[in-house]
Amino acid sequence: MAEELTPATPDESEEPIKQRKNGLYPGVSDELAENMKSGWADTELRDLQPIPQAAETAARRAALSARFPGERLVIPAGNLKTRSNDTEYAFRASVEYAYLTGNQTEDGVLVLEPTAEGHEATIYLLPRSDRENGEFWLDGQGELWVGRRHSLTEAGTLYGIPASDVRELAGTLREATGPVRVVRGYDTGIEAALTDKVTAERDEELRVFLSEARLVKDEFEIGELQKAVDSTVRGFEDVVKVLDKAEATSERYIEGTFFLRARVEGNDVGYGTIAAAGPHACTLHWVRNDGPVRSGDLLLLDAGVETHTYYTADVTRTLPVNGRFDAIQRKIYDAVYEAQEAGIAAVKPGAKYRDFHDAAQRVLAGKLVEWGLVEGPVERVLELGLQRRWTLHGTGHMLGMDVHDCAAARVEAYVDGVLEPGMCLTVEPGLYFQADDLTVPEEYRGIGVRIEDDILVTEDGNRNLSAALPRKSDEVEEWMASLKG
Repeated sequence: MAEELTPATPDESEEPIKQRKNGLYPGVSDELAENMKSGWADTELRDLQPIPQAAETAARRAALSARFPGERLVIPAGNLKTRSNDTEYAFRASVEYAYLTGNQTEDGVLVLEPTAEGHEATIYLLPRSDRENGEFWLDGQGELWVGRRHSLTEAGTLYGIPASDVRELAGTLREATGPVRVVRGYDTGIEAALTDKVTAERDEELRVFLSEARLVKDEFEIGELQKAVDSTVRGFEDVVKVLDKAEATSERYIEGTFFLRARVEGNDVGYGTIAAAGPHACTLHWVRNDGPVRSGDLLLLDAGVETHTYYTADVTRTLPVNGRFDAIQRKIYDAVYEAQEAGIAAVKPGAKYRDFHDAAQRVLAGKLVEWGLVEGPVERVLELGLQRRWTLHGTGHMLGMDVHDCAAARVEAYVDGVLEPGMCLTVEPGLYFQADDLTVPEEYRGIGVRIEDDILVTEDGNRNLSAALPRKSDEVEEWMASLKG
């Protein structure tokens, strides 16, 4: 990486541009500073169109306005976070902010000011970096270092919201009167400006409302989720085609292969890819991905592409590395498949959210009793939760802009709620026999199987968004063989 410069004598009326301690240039001559101010073409973008989801974000803001009349609402995007020394993590705007604006830039803040008719929205952003004070080429976040920002005029056109300079917002909020709510945890500067005006309880109500608003997806969101799933399917195909290279290296070849698809077709992966071969499949969130990939073992691949609008897929397939399940692997895999089928069948409008979990767990508990691993009857096993030694986790979760979406929703609206058309959730039962589990036959040990699909609740039942990836054991083998040529 190149190193930033700094003016020798910054304007005393402005905060000096930070200088790298061991930079090779001690300063900037007056002549160079003056030279850099001029000779630049006008690059204002004047033919922009609103972002595709502008109508949806406007409707979301209207719903938010109706819920909190007469109150100032402040929703920050968040700030850059240092990874090490002077490098930052890739920025991802807060879900609440991106959901309401479609904007994804750091330091942005959406403010809804109460009016007699509802609210007036303003999006506060950093304007284009200053050419007069040299920020655009001297500052580490200047335009020539990290890329061009939209002007405030451009931003107003793109997002359908009047835009103002965010550097003035903290002062404005300090002087604000009347009830205020802020989404906490993203911008300490904004929170400090409101410290004497907000309460944790009122702010939590705002966060909960925005989480529950995402429980039912609109048509734009459903389209983005399908786009994410379609890219994910192609990422799984990519992995199968290079399993021989993964055998020669490690699980990281699988992780890297999928990541390439995510970056080419989307924004990123929606979460850390789980590329768990052999006994690593028994670790639910195995993201180290540094283990061997061996013929004869299973590969549990849990991965999802995130679209440029932040919607993510979340799909899992458990694949035989050599393309063929052995007898015990197939037995366990088919049990999980049967459980998933029962879970998916329970996803329909009007059903309790818990129904799909209960249906899948009943099948798995029955298999464990049938195999003699736990004493029945099945009702006793379920009542005592004895199957959880080998099933471990819940059978699914809401999906959207977060892989575990709507997590702040009230329990009665989410896990104790009722399914509605437009909800999207995962169905992902699993069986995991740890390598050191002496309560199961030796041939079970080290085998982990999970099958996960993304299921949309429809008016008449459900739609499996990830149905393009085979699930039945024999179909998985045929699919793998066709990809390997």
